[in-house]
Amino acid sequence: MARQALSHWQISADSISLIKYRENAVFSVHASNGERYALRIHRPGYHDDDALRSELQWMAALADSGVQIPEVIPTTDQQLMVTVRVPEIPEARQIDLFAWVDGQPLGSIEQGLNHDPVQVAKIYHAIGTIAALLHNQASEWPLPTGFKRHAWDLEGLVGDTPFWGRFWELESLTPEQQQLLEQAREKAHDALAKLEKTPLNYGLIHADFVPENLMTDGENIRLLDFDDAGFGWHLFELATALYFIQEEPCYDTAKTALLWGYHEQRPLELEDLAHLELFLTLRGFTYLGWIRSRQETETAKEMTPDLIRRACRQAERYLALDSCP
Repeated sequence: MARQALSHWQISADSISLIKYRENAVFSVHASNGERYALRIHRPGYHDDDALRSELQWMAALADSGVQIPEVIPTTDQQLMVTVRVPEIPEARQIDLFAWVDGQPLGSIEQGLNHDPVQVAKIYHAIGTIAALLHNQASEWPLPTGFKRHAWDLEGLVGDTPFWGRFWELESLTPEQQQLLEQAREKAHDALAKLEKTPLNYGLIHADFVPENLMTDGENIRLLDFDDAGFGWHLFELATALYFIQEEPCYDTAKTALLWGYHEQRPLELEDLAHLELFLTLRGFTYLGWIRSRQETETAKEMTPDLIRRACRQAERYLALDSCP
């Protein structure tokens, strides 16, 4: 399918190799002209064509504004994506192409960060800057006609049918864990219901600032993978960047650097920061919904115990902070 798709870009490949297959299938393409690309074959049923095209439109606009992200490569007839069908795969699949980004991931969910504390401070300051620049661009960008993305809002996070699923019904939870999460969900629902949506705190967000999606090359950092991008509170973005590093020895250093880097480019008031534990809790909820809808996959089976542990620990912390929103 990857080889057939390349004909839409009139690219002849010397080699194609699979580099990641968790949600989507991502291939490294070495072209005959010496260029290298990343080709992404999307999983079926997550985004329709309008939503995926909207993601790519935003990425192109961000790149034009100077935000360091992969360049979207249009087809020869200037389409941002194509749909391809081959006999070996049951469904037609959406496929897009990006310029290759050199470097190494900042880390991984399973293995943690790959850098020493001094580097972490510099890197997370840069990550905060990137997040702020992204939110600045989104706040000023007029949405194209037909723009469509999901929302990480009240309903999308803790409503009856959250975007990633009813996390509190995950079958792997014990009765005690389920009760804990339902209590935290109720408190989080009440807090979000009181939280306004304004251009200062809500808009388009990347929603996946995890170490795997932050490519480091010396002092240069690029943000990858806009698959989960949608509308949400800006603090949900920052909570995502912090969620999986909370147990790292350099967490406080990274947190301070992230927030300072963000604040230098975009206002971040103490009133905003008062909601950080809320959004860390919401982020933990979403990962449980994610594994509940993918329980048959090896990735979900491997990650379920750790994601439950993290989410319950965060829920306990949130419920204990009576003075917190």
